[in-house]
Amino acid sequence: MRTSARAILLNGDNFLVMDRNKFGHKYMALIGGKVEANETPIQAVIREVKEETTLDVTNPRLVIVEDAGDVFGTHYIYLCDYSGGNISLEPTSTEYKINELGQNLYKPMWINKNDLASVNLLPVELKEKLVEFLENGFPNEPINIKAKD
Repeated sequence: MRTSARAILLNGDNFLVMDRNKFGHKYMALIGGKVEANETPIQAVIREVKEETTLDVTNPRLVIVEDAGDVFGTHYIYLCDYSGGNISLEPTSTEYKINELGQNLYKPMWINKNDLASVNLLPVELKEKLVEFLENGFPNEPINIKAKD
């Protein structure tokens, strides 16, 4: 089963997302990706944020474990501290190379955290939890959620 690590990253009132246009299907997602065989989920989330945004993060804290079903596996979602950098796709990243083909596009960006409820961030179950946590605080212990198929 596939295992992924994703990041929740705040910078003041800004919330980091990946704006996607996947062959005309437009949505937003958290930054992150597959945990490689030689790394832990924490190492993966730090690497993925760097590859997909060039940003540096520290202190990943697991807040959500998402069961994304048989196809997408388990996602470990970490609240991370922003420690610097300017947002852009890393030129050596897979996402950068895919963008060059022009139809499956990735754009890392900051949105205002107060706008999260109104954007098309997928999966919806994750977005609902993130909105709740931004209003009431993040949990001290990780919670489990299941994305609907």
